[in-house]
Amino acid sequence: MTAGGLGGFDSPPMKSVEVGPVTIGAGHPLVLIGGPCAIENEKHALMTAERLASIAAAKRVPFIYKSSYDKANRSSIASYRGPGLVEGLRILARVREAVGVPVLSDVHQVSEVGPAAEVLDVVQIPAFLCRQTDLLVAAGRTGKPVNVKKGQFVTPRDMKHVAEKIRSTGNERILLTERGTSFGYHNLVVDMRGLPDMRDLGYPVVFDATHAVQLPGGAGDRSGGERKYVPALARAAIAVGVDALFMEMHEDPDRTLPDGRPLSDGPNMLRIDDLPRLLDEVLGIERALRPRGPGA
Repeated sequence: MTAGGLGGFDSPPMKSVEVGPVTIGAGHPLVLIGGPCAIENEKHALMTAERLASIAAAKRVPFIYKSSYDKANRSSIASYRGPGLVEGLRILARVREAVGVPVLSDVHQVSEVGPAAEVLDVVQIPAFLCRQTDLLVAAGRTGKPVNVKKGQFVTPRDMKHVAEKIRSTGNERILLTERGTSFGYHNLVVDMRGLPDMRDLGYPVVFDATHAVQLPGGAGDRSGGERKYVPALARAAIAVGVDALFMEMHEDPDRTLPDGRPLSDGPNMLRIDDLPRLLDEVLGIERALRPRGPGA
């Protein structure tokens, strides 16, 4: 048995994905991907990145900073989306330079992919867009690692078709992320059987513990969420076996922006203060199940 997650108790996936100094999969230690849902400003991005990187380093967990320059799939036209492509990428480049961590963000259309790939270490495809062929192919052609969120409407095994679209470009630096499946109105459920199913496709698997507790559209003009379940689902996913843990995190996720609007995905973001304890818990589960593998 090896570290960094495994499908059930089988061997790790054959492939690993290198993201700067971080290696995901193939028995390497569990990786943390996280940050605020949407970028607020440079000062806040630097503060959160420095704090999260410090916590991860203290726990010896490799870390990739995530924050979105544009949340193009919000419930309402009035929802906060972020600073936009140009300013958002400038801020992420600053985080990468100042904090020394790889950075990840979403792309929503083909025209964004080129500029984004000049800055990002990982290009992410949002769940709602996971079947958009042109977007997947454009992301693949960058040669950068591509993290695809499994659509709420897609079965884990059907993610093989998503991976094949990226592979058609010659790029096999693919990560597949579970973030829950639609279950009735305004609700998601995580079928843990999907984690080993996706790992059977041969790519590292990421578990998104915060979007998995989202209640899409559950607050009327915005999504709700059940933050209290994040730790339980994170622990369960580590026990089943994943290669990275994805969590959106904020120092005060229930506060509002200066204009009075709520934060994007505030109800399901983890409080940064709760991260050290949760990392202790998931790392304890990982150690109990398997010894550290390569890179430990």
